[in-house]
Amino acid sequence: MTLLAAFLIGFFGGLRALTAPAAMAWAVYLGWLNLESPLSLIGSFPAVAIFTLIALVELVADKLPQIPSRTAPPGLIARIVMGGLTGACVAAGGAQGIFFGVLLGAVGGVVGCFLGYRARIGIVHALGTRDFYVALAEDIVAIAGSLWVVSRFSH
Repeated sequence: MTLLAAFLIGFFGGLRALTAPAAMAWAVYLGWLNLESPLSLIGSFPAVAIFTLIALVELVADKLPQIPSRTAPPGLIARIVMGGLTGACVAAGGAQGIFFGVLLGAVGGVVGCFLGYRARIGIVHALGTRDFYVALAEDIVAIAGSLWVVSRFSH
């Protein structure tokens, strides 16, 4: 179950690169997930504040037309790195190998990136609606999914 959670946190991070790390930071800060150093640093107050702030900025910026596609190298690399980081945290918190957590989180980030991109475009075209509304729904999925994964570790 832990390795599936590592993939899923990466997947939700593929939708919004910084939402999963923000959820992870809060989970560690609140004691839902106990990690050893150096991974435990994600739960420090400065890390929680920074990840929360940049996740909120990302949620707003995603709706702007001048923002590059998530599948462009900077966005894709961010999703791979953040998926790997959050996957490692989930694996470590669930007493599994960190290497597999990094790998599954990174793969989840790639899958979430491309599947989310294709789904968003497909839904906009199928419903004939504005991208903004579909993006808001995707925000909800990324936030709720990330919180669901990290809450599985609460005591």
